[in-house]
This record gives sequence, C-alpha cells and structure tokens, in this order.
Amino acid sequence: MRNSSLVSYIRLSPNCTHPRNHKIDTITIHCMAGPLSVESCGAGFANPQRKASSNYGIGPDGRVALYVDEADRSWCSSNAANDHRAVTIEVASDSKHPYAVTAAAYNALIDLLVDICQRNGIPRLLWRGDKTLVGQVDKQNMTVHRWFAAKACPGEDLYQRHGQIAAAVNARLEKAPEDIEAMIQRMTPEQAYRLLQKAELHAKALPEPAWSQAEAHWQRAAAAGVMDGTAPERYVRRDELAAVLGRNGLL
Repeated sequence: MRNSSLVSYIRLSPNCTHPRNHKIDTITIHCMAGPLSVESCGAGFANPQRKASSNYGIGPDGRVALYVDEADRSWCSSNAANDHRAVTIEVASDSKHPYAVTAAAYNALIDLLVDICQRNGIPRLLWRGDKTLVGQVDKQNMTVHRWFAAKACPGEDLYQRHGQIAAAVNARLEKAPEDIEAMIQRMTPEQAYRLLQKAELHAKALPEPAWSQAEAHWQRAAAAGVMDGTAPERYVRRDELAAVLGRNGLL
C-alpha cells in the first residue's frame, strides 16, 4: 500500500495501530480547530501522551503532510472500527464556529481525496449525512467525527460542504483513468495470470528491436535451431530456458 505522492512533509506519529485490520473504503475529514501548519499539527501528534493522530494533515497554505501510513490505523475519530477502514484527514481551519477552511486547504483536500480514491479502488464518494449508514459503504463511505463523540468536528464549514466535496471528487474520478496499481492490487492470482497471457500475445506480435538485429544473436540462435525464429520479444519461461540449455548440452 502506498501513501500519497502529494505529501510534502512527513512526521510519523507513534499514536497508531499497525497494521489496520480492514481495507480502506471510507474517508473521514476532520478540522484542526485552528490554523495550524502541517509542522505544528505533526508536533502535536508526535506526543505519545496525546494519544491522537491522523493519516494526513493539510495546512492553511494547502501543503499536505503524512502522519500515519495508510497501511496503519490512525487514532483520530474516537471509533476504532471507523479508523481501521478510513483514511483520516485533518484540515487546518479557523479556531471558532464555523471553523472555516482556506481555499488553498479546500483545493488540496479535493486533490488528496481524488488521489486516495484512485489508489485504493474507491470508485465514488457517497454522502447522505446519515449516521445510521456507518459501515454500509455501498450507500455512504464518508463519516464524521461528531457521529462518534460529542464534538463539532469537522466544523460546520466542512460538514455542510461534504456533498459538494463528494461531487467535486467524483467529477474528477469519472474523467481520470483508473490507477493501474490499484487495479492490480484487487486482482486475484488467476486474473493476474490472464493479464500476463494477454501481455504475452502482444509481445509475440512485436518485431525484433534494432539493437538485437545489430548484434545478430537472434538470427544465429534461429539458424542453430536453439530458437524457432518467431516472436523474438515474447518472454521465456524458466522451464523453456531449462529446455534450451539442456538440449544444447549445457546442463
């Protein structure tokens, strides 16, 4: 599992559970309840006595920080089950109601959410504002801290914009090609092998590259009967290589 390439600052917190026990299928956005820089937020999460952390943080300037690897559960939402399946994001905000966030922080949040969804195979963000749907990710895959504790988090500014956030992210997800690594992670071994077979069919149709023609080893191998002279770019399986070596008395 990778972390976001949008990160410009890293300070890993000791306050986490390694590894998370559920695949990532949920997003939980928080507000910092203050205009903290990513460094200041990271310093707070670095304190083991605080017993708090998030996976990511976004400063008022839009910079993105990593505090807990995505492979691990952050201690962020007052609910272990939620945080085991959610990527948690702390966003710098004003220090009082409605805890508004800057345009730079908001735009960075959208970018980060698109990246998280693409890498973790989340096709769309779903928001109904319904606490009873927690865990039913086919109906709602965004949660908020206030559902699990007596807190205002993520503040009214971000809370009221959750539908807007989902729409902005989904518009970009619909236009973007799927992350190939996320697709491969979801494949079964059988599906991956079928993909390999398809790649082999493509390789069989490729011509001999210029560097190989110049060295002429392929032509000599074909003339000597080591190779049949077809499909120079197809990969060689280990049993095939062993057969070639054996037939030429090299084993």
